[in-house]
This record gives sequence, structure tokens and C-alpha cells, in this order.
Amino acid sequence: MARATVVLLISGLAMVSALDLGPELNGGIELGVRDYQRLNKLRHLSEDFFSHYQNVTLEDLVPEGRLPTVQDLQCYAEFAQLTAGLATGSLWAFKMIDSWGSVPAGILKGHLKDLGHYDECVAIEQTLESSHTLHGKYCLASLPLQPLLGNSTMMKISVQTAVCFPASCSASNMDTLLRRLLKQLVGLELSNNQTLVGESSCKTSEREAYDAVTIFTIVLLSVFGGLVALATLYDYFLCEDQKKLPALLKVFSARANSRSLFRITTEPSPNVIECLHGIRGMSLIWVFLGHDYVIGITSPNINTYDVYTWAKTPFMNIIYEGVFAVDSFFFISGMLVAMVALRSMERAKGKLNIPLMYLHRYLRLTPILAVSILVYLKLLPLMGDGPLFGNWNFDSYDSCNDNWYWTLLYIQNYAADQQCLLHAWYLAIDMQLYILAPALLIIVYKWGKKGAAVVLLLLLGLAAYLFGTMVINNNSLIFSGVGVGPDGYREDLTDLTHNRASGWLVGFLFGYFLHTIRGKAIRLSRPAVWLGWLTCLALLFTCIFAMHPYGKAKSQTLPILNEAFYVSLSRIAWPLGLSWVVFACMQGYGGLANSFLSSPLWQPLSKLSFCVYMGHLLILNLNGGRTRVNTYFSNYDLMLRFWHDFGFSVLLAYVMHILIEAPCGGLESLILPNRRPAPQPELQPAESSLEPNPSPADVEKQAPDPVNGSAAASAPHLESKTEIESNTTS
Repeated sequence: MARATVVLLISGLAMVSALDLGPELNGGIELGVRDYQRLNKLRHLSEDFFSHYQNVTLEDLVPEGRLPTVQDLQCYAEFAQLTAGLATGSLWAFKMIDSWGSVPAGILKGHLKDLGHYDECVAIEQTLESSHTLHGKYCLASLPLQPLLGNSTMMKISVQTAVCFPASCSASNMDTLLRRLLKQLVGLELSNNQTLVGESSCKTSEREAYDAVTIFTIVLLSVFGGLVALATLYDYFLCEDQKKLPALLKVFSARANSRSLFRITTEPSPNVIECLHGIRGMSLIWVFLGHDYVIGITSPNINTYDVYTWAKTPFMNIIYEGVFAVDSFFFISGMLVAMVALRSMERAKGKLNIPLMYLHRYLRLTPILAVSILVYLKLLPLMGDGPLFGNWNFDSYDSCNDNWYWTLLYIQNYAADQQCLLHAWYLAIDMQLYILAPALLIIVYKWGKKGAAVVLLLLLGLAAYLFGTMVINNNSLIFSGVGVGPDGYREDLTDLTHNRASGWLVGFLFGYFLHTIRGKAIRLSRPAVWLGWLTCLALLFTCIFAMHPYGKAKSQTLPILNEAFYVSLSRIAWPLGLSWVVFACMQGYGGLANSFLSSPLWQPLSKLSFCVYMGHLLILNLNGGRTRVNTYFSNYDLMLRFWHDFGFSVLLAYVMHILIEAPCGGLESLILPNRRPAPQPELQPAESSLEPNPSPADVEKQAPDPVNGSAAASAPHLESKTEIESNTTS
């Protein structure tokens, strides 16, 4: 997801910052009177269009060099009916004109998109004399401003305005008509490769029939919903003693799963790292806020050029560097894998049941991931409509038709050029690191500190590889969004495992350290504590704000050597800072930070974080795509957008948890063999569980969420000691 955030946020900012608007924003625009008069000739585009084409001919509709087709003939017939309807004062014909957009007012402020009236256009349905029905077709036309207003750098972006015409007409027909109109009105000659109207921006009221996969998705969710409803009714009305509720029914009971979800633990436990709930929740919110800003920046704002001013503020760095939330989740995942699994290995004398360990992880992650693929691909298009819907998403979910299996195999970041469900890339990296984890666990278990030194060398080696790749190939991540060098060499710097493993490995080493000091109280002097916190804050704030001077002044450029140092070292510095936060909170030096991060109020969100992440882009795409009017960009307006998007995402996550995640997790806990080993006499009560997120299953068995999360991805959950033990010991 970090890749989606980086690429889209950079593209949104580049749309404005690349224009070098400094002088223009200060009133330095040099715009001739004649240029502005040419622009004003397009203010009433719809009236001029239909006035010019009162007597349209077939030649007007067909591009030069192409013979008329049957569709062209049908378009010509319907266009003639439209002009006749305008002449006779037919209401449906005037609706087609009325729904058009115009050249927006406030272009010099960045009002570059007029959406017209989408619903008025697509609702047109007029039965003609021949018993043929004419439908409205809505498209967004791009009008280039630079040829109209000279070479002002402010005008390099095209204005988009809504057009409406008969549905039988193709975008090519409309493009041809508009080209000839612009040439007539303002003498504008456009090259053949410059398209004014593209078919991808056009929409009608016609909807595709449900295909087999769509029907399967609806039936699947309905079956799960029915099972949950039946189990919940039995639990609520027929079962007087919850302890006697059959395990299979408890797995599906919304009542039992909700009790587990919203159960808040206030009793402190030396084996539960409470501050991880807060770190997980804050990282999820940080990711969510960054994605909402991507939506806000790319929305049809009436003040797009204000984004340029916002991009120079320190607050922009907080949003832009939200990609470090990825490293927070990698850190948590690596830490828990080491800390919990090493304790299990110690009790089992170094044995690991690796196949069962992998199977457990796969079955925990895949149900929600698989359902998410189906929902994004098949149900999202059915859930909303609008002038921007379907053409304005974080990624093209159509790629799921061809690449869904790579995602379910967790190798899509290497195997697929176009990933299905792009925000699931974190799951692939975390799964791949989890597959490598047994080798690292065996090394540190057998060799101790020497084994940890081997892991440290691996960490430094991967950082050196990332540094060398950027310097040698001149691959910039910050200023281009993708690692593409001048010679065309491409190295994905964001979602390939070898380039993103630093945070996970730091977490793994820190988890090994916590394993070696478990049960010990580390006493530090007050100056040492202050030094730890100052170092931690210095690392975290340097990661966030180090790039601020280069974004503030466009004249300053960042040498690739400096950027390579920043990218490779910041991915180590961030988890190192978090290591101190966790250590201080565990050892009693957390103070206010521990009180905040360990608040029980974080626990429900922490348990839902995986479902919130997997479903939040559905809400963002839905709410953003159904936009029908222009918006205003400001931090306050983005906060308003964030709270309603976040609220609906949490509600959706709760539904998905009750329908899919909790039942599948419960079934997996019932099916897999040897899940709960017999209690060991030497086990101390305080060590009975490391799992803060219980869910109901048989004999109140722990059913933890996945150990992984995402910076743009899911949020890792602390696995129970007993569960890991049963998965790793033979």
C-alpha cells in the first residue's frame, strides 16, 4: 500500500508542483487580454455547440480518413432527433444541454473540472417515433488551455468539463465534433494524438448483467450471513448457559464474537505488550489519513493550486511520510515472530513444526483476502455510481481477473506486473518473511548472540543493496514515486521484499533481545531514560521532516547520494525509534506515552485493524467515486472527509469480522490438529498467554488475528504463546 500511497500522492502533488506556480500565486501571471477573451468564448460551450450543429451532417460526426460505420449512422439519426427536439422545445432535449458543464469559473485559482449534472444526463430516456429509445451518455471532455492562453506554465493542465449526447454516439464522434467547434470558435488546431473525449470517461444508465463470479460472491456472503444469523438466534434465544453452547455454533455466533471483540482487558499482564495496541491503531489511522489526502488532492477541487501552498508546509510531511506506518507494522510483526516463537522453541527444546506453522498463517490471512478480491472486483462496481466512479481508484481492480491467484499465493509483488488488490502487497512481503523466519529462528536459537549477529549482517547487507541500487542506477523514490533510472532500469523500491525487509529484521532482533531479558527488570537512571527518549524522538522526527527543505523550495534538489542515504537508513531508524518506545513502556519508563498507547480504548480497533485495512479502500473509492459536485481543499475539509470515511470503514470491518474473519478463524482452530498442547507443569500463570485479542472458539480458545499488518496494510496482532507453541513444536 505504501506504493499506492507514494505514487498517487506524488502524482497529485506533482500535478500542481510541477507547474512552478510560485510567481503566479503571488500575482505575477502575465495573461494577455486577447488570450483571456479567447477563453471566455468557451464559457457557454453547450449553447455554442448545439447552435453550431443545428444542421449536423454525417461528415461532421466522422473523423477524417475513416469511413462511416453503422454506429455512426445511428448516432447521426439520434443527433438529428436531438436537434429537432431542441427546435420544438422538448424537455428531454433541453435536459441534455442543461447537464453540460462549462469552462469553470476560477481557473486561475485551480478550478479545473466542471462535472455538470451527471444524473440529469444519464436519466434521459426518450422513446422516439420509430419505437427506438434514446438514452443520454455522459462523458468528461478535456480542453487544453495552453494553446488558448499562451505558454503560461500555470495552464499546462487541461480543463475537464462534462458533455452529454445520445448514447449511440461514440466518444470518437464527440471528439470530432468538439475539435471542429474549437477550431471554429477560437481557431484551435489540435494534433491527432491529443484526445478531447475518451470512451473510458463515458457512462450511461445501462448496467452489465451479473456474471457467474458476481453471483457466486453474493451467494457466498449470503451463506455466511445465514449461518451467522442462525447461530446468533440459537445463542440468544435457545442457549441459557453460554458454556454449553456447541463449539461450532459459537464459531458463527455474532453475539459470542462481538463479546470477544469488544472485551476490554484492564488488568496488566507482564506477558502482554499493551502499547502495541496503540501503536497499531495509530499506524492504521496514519495510513487512513494519508489515503484520504490522496483522495482530497485528486478530487475535483475548486482551489487546486492551493495544494501547492499546502505542499510546502511541515504538515504535508506528516501526511506524505505516512509510509513509515508500513515499517511500524513490519517491526511489530518481526518482533512478535521472534519473541513468541523463541519461547515456544525453548519449551520444545528447539523443535519447530514448520508445515503446521505455515498452514496456520495461510489459513488466518487468506479468507479475508479472498473475499476482499471478490468484493473489490465484483461488488464495488455495483455499490455506487457517479461521473468519477470506476475511473478514479487507487488501482485498477480489473487486473484481478488475470492475477488474483498470485495474490492468494502471496507472491504478487514479484510475479505480477499489475497486482490485484494493490494494497495487499504488504501481506506478500510479510508472508515471504514469515516463510524465511524458521531459518532465522533456528540460527538465533542455536547460536545465540552469534546468530543475532548473522541477522544483523543480513539487515546491513540488504540496506547496502538498496543504497547501491539507488546510487548506481540513479533511482529516485521521493521525486518520481518509482525507482526508474535514466537508462530505463527499474527497481521497485517499495514493495519488493529485499528492499523492505529492514523494519522486519530490526523487529526480529528486538524480539530476540526481549526474549533474552524476559522476566528481568532493567534499571536505568533518569539521565539514561531522558537520553533514550531524546534519541528516539530525534530518529522519528528526522525520518518525517528530513525532506521538508527540499519540498519547500523547488530550486533545491536532493542529490541521489543523499536520497539513497535517507531511504536506506530511515527504514532502519524508524523501527529503532519504536524499539525504544516498546522497551520503555514495558520497563516502566513510558510515562505519558505508555498511558496513551496502552489505553484499553485501543483494543477493539486493534482487533479490527486487519479488516479495517482490507476494506477501507472500498469505502474511499466508493465515497470518492460518487462525487457529483466540486470540492474544496483544506485540512479541515479533509478531516471531515476522514471521519466519515473512517467511521464507515470501521462498520464495514465489524461486518467482515463477524461474517468472515471470526468464523474462519474459529473453524481453523477446531480443524487443525495439535493446536493446544497439554499444559506444562513448569508454566507460570503469568506466562499463560501473550494474546491480547481473544475470540470465541472451542473451550474459549484464543483465535488471534494475523501477525501482520500494513502501512498501508493490515495491522499485526500479537499471537498467543499457546497458539504459536502448538504451531511450531512437533
